[in-house]
Amino acid sequence: MYEPENLDILYMRRCMQLAAKGAGHVSPNPMVGAVIVYRNKIIGEGYHRCWGEPHAEVNAIGSVKDESLLKDSTLYVSLEPCSHYGKTPPCSRLIIDKQIPRVVVGCLDPFPSVSGRGVKMLRDAGVSVITGVLEKECQALNRFFITSQIYGRPYILLKWARSADGFMDRIRCENDLPTRISDDVTTALVHRLRSVYDAVLVGTGTALADDPSLTVRCWCGKNPLRVLIDRELKVAPDSHLLNDGIKTLVFTERKADDTDYTEYITLPFGESVLPVLLSELHVRQIRSLLVEGGARLLESFIGSDLWDEARIETGKEIFGAGILSPEIGGVFERCEYHGDSCIEYRINRENWNIER
Repeated sequence: MYEPENLDILYMRRCMQLAAKGAGHVSPNPMVGAVIVYRNKIIGEGYHRCWGEPHAEVNAIGSVKDESLLKDSTLYVSLEPCSHYGKTPPCSRLIIDKQIPRVVVGCLDPFPSVSGRGVKMLRDAGVSVITGVLEKECQALNRFFITSQIYGRPYILLKWARSADGFMDRIRCENDLPTRISDDVTTALVHRLRSVYDAVLVGTGTALADDPSLTVRCWCGKNPLRVLIDRELKVAPDSHLLNDGIKTLVFTERKADDTDYTEYITLPFGESVLPVLLSELHVRQIRSLLVEGGARLLESFIGSDLWDEARIETGKEIFGAGILSPEIGGVFERCEYHGDSCIEYRINRENWNIER
């Protein structure tokens, strides 16, 4: 028999399962799931499906067939109900109007217009509110949104592949193709990553050497905004990044005219260019950034302590020589094996700590 505290955990886990369905669709909003329980039975569920559409609480309440049961029910929600008018009316007001007597919240919303106010609005109206149920897990679920609110920049994932002896690429002659390290499975996983990140970034060297598309060709989902650092505008206009009909943002120090799918942003380049670039992305409501550049760009992020997570794929081949893989610290999270490849995940606890 479940104790009340265990039931709260059980239903909050269901909220998190629902919330995760919004990955890749709700940004710049957070992912949120909600469950309505009447006498230990789920009578309504919902999640935030798409940016600009109804929030999780609205969808959950709307799914209840007999609204009279709401007066004796508990609403579980993974993130604090909003208290302000945005694209939609405040969910706290709806909960009060529907006379739901008890609300269980996973974690508070860090957004200044919301944090603590939704809970206060509910309590002032006589609603019993419990907070902090699976708080760390709920924070981790919305690490993109929370990072953007705390640091004023996107959540940054560094991703690269290396040979068994630690090289990202062989030394290439002009027109040589890159040596493939990823297999079909790990390539599909990278495309899946792109589908849930707002933007993907490469530098001039990678764009010139590999002519990447940076799309989700091997996965279902939306293409991320492509971001290119091209200080001297060396990348040819007929490259994939600039000529395939998909949006690309180019950071440069030279003037250039925008096209239908390419926007140029002039920045003062120097040692502090990355913070300025990230600030520009934040203003554009880019909550998450996947960095797929070469060793030099990756090392710039690592050296500036501008990263939150790293995904490092190690293949089976031995190159013997070539471009060395970056060195990175951080906390080792887990390791996955796919065929002949091993993928390591690391978290930078100095930048993003769910225990804060």
